[in-house]
Amino acid sequence: MPLFAATCPVNPREQQWIEESLAWLRTAFGAPRAVLTDLAENDIVGRLCQLMDVDPKTITVELYGDSAEDDLARAAGLTVRSRGAAGHYRRENGRPVIALDRTLTSTRLVATVAHELGHVLLDGRYDAEDHEPLTDLLTVHFGLGVFGANACFDFSQDHQRRQVRRLGYLTEPMYGYALACHAHSRGELRPTWAAQLDVNPRVHLKRGLRHLRRRT
Repeated sequence: MPLFAATCPVNPREQQWIEESLAWLRTAFGAPRAVLTDLAENDIVGRLCQLMDVDPKTITVELYGDSAEDDLARAAGLTVRSRGAAGHYRRENGRPVIALDRTLTSTRLVATVAHELGHVLLDGRYDAEDHEPLTDLLTVHFGLGVFGANACFDFSQDHQRRQVRRLGYLTEPMYGYALACHAHSRGELRPTWAAQLDVNPRVHLKRGLRHLRRRT
């Protein structure tokens, strides 16, 4: 096999799920949106509601969380691991409620808010076992996949500690291929926004685009 063969970055089962799910999202929510890579940190919830066609007056936003435990672990030089608890969704008296970790900032905040708003959009429309990963994929459809891809895995290390943070339900290869399918469906052969992706998802995006170009 050639060194740079146009192989798909995900396995066949994941490939089928991503392609079929994106097709369903296009049917349910219309054409895929332009990719966004930058968002001002003031009124992120309101801006994302606008981008994802959610009326902010219909939802309740709650904040929770305390970073004291992580701070103690870092002070002791321990490895800190975090996954999936950045936000929650529920209905209360028929009204959607999204709860957000108050310690979230920047990319992780945008990715988490977008994911929870995805629950608002899918509630009542979709109730299968892959609901959570589909909610992440919905953010790709609405042009917010770069934030999720960059936030899904983060590793940092210095002389005192290591920190591993995971977010969401899609892996870096899955985000990369989903973004490749998104770009391909919009006719973006060499998307300029690819430069804003972290190294790993960018590599998977490029592999996915090569694979899709070879297949069509």
